[in-house]
Amino acid sequence: MTNAIPASLAPRGPLRILGLDPGLRRTGWGVVAVDGARLAHVAHGVITPDTDAPFADRLLVLFDAISEVIAAHAPDEAAVEETFMNNNAASALKLGHARACALLAPARAGLSVAEYGNSVIKKAVVGTGAADKGQVGFMIARLLPTAGKTTADAADALAVAIAHAHVRTARAAYGKVA
Repeated sequence: MTNAIPASLAPRGPLRILGLDPGLRRTGWGVVAVDGARLAHVAHGVITPDTDAPFADRLLVLFDAISEVIAAHAPDEAAVEETFMNNNAASALKLGHARACALLAPARAGLSVAEYGNSVIKKAVVGTGAADKGQVGFMIARLLPTAGKTTADAADALAVAIAHAHVRTARAAYGKVA
């Protein structure tokens, strides 16, 4: 007989959330750890496929790089920014392909994947859905001071992760998240 604590009763570390801000030229990613109301920066970065590479190869780079981020940082859940509507149909379609990579890589790794609109993300981080990128970056620096200097793409991805942390906490308060 062992003195091991059953897995269901064992203390659990902070929940790790991967946030993704998909783009074909630059896909931002950020991982935060959530422990109750406490947020902590884990890692962030930007995936930049070669813009001269064939389209399929660029998508493969995105998928593989997101998969590597998941393997390296072991998130428990993922969140992806929804597509911003564009007047150029060809650009919107290409962005949709990049979003597919951002949705599929975490799903393939067995993570639940949530999607959030731009205004929900901005409201969660800045307090208003009409915030600009500068305001988002400013608040990321305040909320996650150990993140250091971030690019706009990485700051947006961290904001996606924070928005998911806030939404899942609110849902839990109302009994909608296990």
